[in-house]
Amino acid sequence: MKNRLLTKLTAVVLCLFLFAATGAGALADGEEPVAVESLKIAFSPYADADQIVTATEPLEALLHDALLEKGYDVQHIDMTVGTSYTAVGEALSAGSADIGFISGGNYVLFDQDCDVLLTALRYAINKDSDDPADWNDGTIEENTEDMSTYYRCIVLAGPSEKGQALAEKVAAGQELTWDDLNGATWSVLDPTSASGYIYPCLWLQANYGKSISDLDNVIQSDSHTTSVARLAAKQVDVMVSYGHIRIKNAPIWESDYGADGPMAEQTAVIGVTEGIYNDMIAYSKNSDLMADEDFRTALGQAFIDLAQTEEGQQVFGVFSQVGYTWGQDADYDGERAAQELLRSMEE
Repeated sequence: MKNRLLTKLTAVVLCLFLFAATGAGALADGEEPVAVESLKIAFSPYADADQIVTATEPLEALLHDALLEKGYDVQHIDMTVGTSYTAVGEALSAGSADIGFISGGNYVLFDQDCDVLLTALRYAINKDSDDPADWNDGTIEENTEDMSTYYRCIVLAGPSEKGQALAEKVAAGQELTWDDLNGATWSVLDPTSASGYIYPCLWLQANYGKSISDLDNVIQSDSHTTSVARLAAKQVDVMVSYGHIRIKNAPIWESDYGADGPMAEQTAVIGVTEGIYNDMIAYSKNSDLMADEDFRTALGQAFIDLAQTEEGQQVFGVFSQVGYTWGQDADYDGERAAQELLRSMEE
């Protein structure tokens, strides 16, 4: 699977630079820009709403200027953070959002009413094994200079008594039983979240013939940040998230979350899923604005261009996204298969 994804990555990165080189949509001398009344952007709650709002505040001016260079004068750019992943999908479906930053899992639930504009690129991390032991070397994961179109989900045990018991069993090379896992309190996300629900379900199914719905003690969190806070506070024993979650949170594990020791020492990976295709920027099929293919092209190119600037990288870093490439619906066929399996498990 990794080789197939890396092959795709080579193609999409080449595509990214080819499009970037064209300067698509630039105004001709003397040509007036097309006036656009508003562009409505919805962000999924990858982090706390306040954190996203603060990080994305510069995007309004940056995106306005980038689109103006491509022939579109957007009067208002309205950016909101959805109360859940599902809420953003519903906004795209209703046309109340023109574009949305969403997961692949969310996309395939709403793909009758939205389509892929761009697929996000992330920096790969230095740990990419499906063996938890390879993640538990006493160090926090690190980003590499390579970009990737996929990531993994991890099952992360925390500093609670039960969390540490699970970690110690894995460190000793012992297989976790269903009773081990079912005796823990889990923090998960909305059922449309790939790393926060769907792929952990598939991991449980593959290893135990069970699902998240079979666990006795589950708390649904509104964001990965909330899950980390609950893990640090020992309110939960286990959380599920994307593989680079500790990179973002280890520096503030003690100062912001009140933990009484370093994250590298207090947490351990006890499960790793297969690769998950990256999140995307999707557009609403029910938006009059996004029905204009020329505008869609200009908007997509604007995001690609901005992600190559220092200012843009600071904005998109809140989503752990470092670039964008043109996406297509077929990229998420694997996600559709995962959703179908998940539905069959839940029936």
